[in-house]
Amino acid sequence: MAAEICPTVTARSQEEYREQIERVASFARRIHIDTADGVFTHVLLTPLEQIWWPANVRADIHVMHQDPFKHTKLLMKLQPQLIVVHAEADGDFVAFAETAHAHGIEVGVALKPETMPQVIEPALPWIDHVLIFSGNLGHFGGQANTHLLTKVLYLKQQKPSLEIGWDGGINNQNAHILAAGGVEVLNTGGFIQHAQDPEQAFRTLSRLVDEAPKPRLRSPQQRLINL
Repeated sequence: MAAEICPTVTARSQEEYREQIERVASFARRIHIDTADGVFTHVLLTPLEQIWWPANVRADIHVMHQDPFKHTKLLMKLQPQLIVVHAEADGDFVAFAETAHAHGIEVGVALKPETMPQVIEPALPWIDHVLIFSGNLGHFGGQANTHLLTKVLYLKQQKPSLEIGWDGGINNQNAHILAAGGVEVLNTGGFIQHAQDPEQAFRTLSRLVDEAPKPRLRSPQQRLINL
């Protein structure tokens, strides 16, 4: 299957949150909602208590909190399709993952650029999704560092069924590279949200990833993709 374009909602106020949701609701099948506590990041984003999304859209919640698991009950009540927490956060991930799975919710782990995938290897049996983070926490934009695609290769070798997402700097110059490198969910913020025509921006990226070569996993000694 082709990689999926997933518009991102990264808002600092309820007004901004509603505007961003409404900007993509008519065409998005899946959205990536950022929430941040102002501790794990320097930015305070939409609190979990204020998160909502259209009924016909799949929602993934990216929890950029230092202590995400103190919100376990609320996250279970929200019932998103996927909850992504950071490998660098505090708490008992395995206990959280078991609770989420019991509620029919998938769980993911995000890796900052400097965090190596080996860190999460012991927890891979409980992980459904890994988010390769290449942006600026809590902000649109950033740079898509394609050298981080080596993490995709490693993770897929350890657990081929993992879904791999990417967050940071996605645009019409690199979407096909990321898709060809094995990224399956391209969480896209500014390129869509700041576009004069968000739906056209979404469809441009969708076309590019549809046309991208299928990823080929190779040995660690070989290059993942010609960049």
